[in-house]
Amino acid sequence: MEKVEKDSVIEEKESLEEGFKEKEESLEEVLQKKEQEVKYWKEMALRYAAEVENLKKSFKKEKEEYYKFALEVVFKELILCVDNLERALEAFVHSENKEALKEGVEITLKTILQTLEKFGLKQFVPSVGEPFHPYLHEALSTEEHPEISEGSITKVYQKGYKLHDRVIRPALVCVCMSKKEKLDTEKEGNIIENEIKEG
Repeated sequence: MEKVEKDSVIEEKESLEEGFKEKEESLEEVLQKKEQEVKYWKEMALRYAAEVENLKKSFKKEKEEYYKFALEVVFKELILCVDNLERALEAFVHSENKEALKEGVEITLKTILQTLEKFGLKQFVPSVGEPFHPYLHEALSTEEHPEISEGSITKVYQKGYKLHDRVIRPALVCVCMSKKEKLDTEKEGNIIENEIKEG
């Protein structure tokens, strides 16, 4: 009876050892598989990182190329206008017909303005009597005017330009100011001038 118990214990022990060995082997296989998976995903991550880096370099290069040649179409059209102006300058030397030369220059200017408008650049000319708007106009001077209301434009010195909806050069103007405001402004100017001289 003892022998049977011993045998069964030995068998049980042997089967447990075999089970452990099998588990150990299967754990090693699982571990190897996982290591292979890690290796695979690591390689994939490195590949993707390299691709992303290459894309960044490619986009940067394309962006630089774009900015470098973005105005190519505009310049191609403006070159024709430059050619016309050069012909006009040559004609001044040889031609006596000043009216024809003037007309040629006017046509060239018109062509330049049309080309610029095609690409979103537009001239704007404020009219006398129009209210002064600081986002469109720049006041170079002020004056009293009997027929124009205070804060309105009395003279236009230079046209303004907009690129699409953005003002890139305000129109230079003279603004109507009342006698009292003009005196106050002159006083301020004199006070500042005196402070500068004293300082």
